[in-house]
Amino acid sequence: MLFLALNGSPHKDGNTASMLKSACSVIEQTGAECVFVQVSQLMSGLKNQFCLACSNPCSGRCYSGTGLEEVYGLLARADGIIIGSPVYFCTVSGQMKAFWDKTRLLRKKKALLNTVGGALAVGGARFGGQETTLRAIHDIMLCHGMTVVGDGYHDADCGHQGGCAQSPSREDAEGLKRAAILARRVCEVASATRLIRVNDYPD
Repeated sequence: MLFLALNGSPHKDGNTASMLKSACSVIEQTGAECVFVQVSQLMSGLKNQFCLACSNPCSGRCYSGTGLEEVYGLLARADGIIIGSPVYFCTVSGQMKAFWDKTRLLRKKKALLNTVGGALAVGGARFGGQETTLRAIHDIMLCHGMTVVGDGYHDADCGHQGGCAQSPSREDAEGLKRAAILARRVCEVASATRLIRVNDYPD
């Protein structure tokens, strides 16, 4: 099985990355593949980093032949996706929003329908907008028809919206614990729902 961990932070080794790498480690322990994606790196290499609605319906021409196209192909094949973002004014980072704004072609092709998704958020304070950031990520997932899960697991508890941490996340034992629980839940639900996914990039 294939899983992606999308880092919406501009810092590839920062707080959000620590949470996502903790989740990836749990996923890989199940024998599945987990690909860590640095979103800011993908977006910085584009001529136009933001969606300009240059064609309707979307043709994907603005990212054709780039690393972004390659990652969108991986998204279409994935059984599960964990999206992580720092809290920027109580929502996702600009890099993460721009990444998803360009997925109109994926949505048109229903490429992420029934893909399992979970969310992680890191704030500068214990109660620093993490839950509204998680909800913003959930809205993105629901717009693609994804199956959204929280950080609940039968060997832990029912959880909440997703994994939340306070920076520095490496020192937030509870935040790292929730990231691991979320990863187990995403794996569990992805395994149980394999038959209802296309796992392809339709023509």
